[in-house]
Amino acid sequence: MLYFAEHGFPMSEFERLRIGPVILRDELDYFREIRLLESFTVTMVMAGLTPDAGRFFLRNEFFRPDGKRIAQVTSHGGWLDLTTRKLTAPPEKLASLLHSLEKTSDFRTLE
Repeated sequence: MLYFAEHGFPMSEFERLRIGPVILRDELDYFREIRLLESFTVTMVMAGLTPDAGRFFLRNEFFRPDGKRIAQVTSHGGWLDLTTRKLTAPPEKLASLLHSLEKTSDFRTLE
């Protein structure tokens, strides 16, 4: 949510638009251990997206300071219309932001 806030979509904007992200499923893969309180870096990339950006696969990857990947979480989600309580396409500005995210090597266009 910090990424969206930094790019013009703070929580107040989602409230104004009456939409919000909804995560339908998370997939978690572990690759290496990390020690308690050890620093790590998290990245966010797009693993899948519908043409209208209404549904997405966002991937967070976790890396140790030596660059070795610790884990990854792929979140399958979409945008919930808070009035109708149904999935919807986001406004163009938000869709454009999603389309501009770096894509994974296994990125796929969702139907």
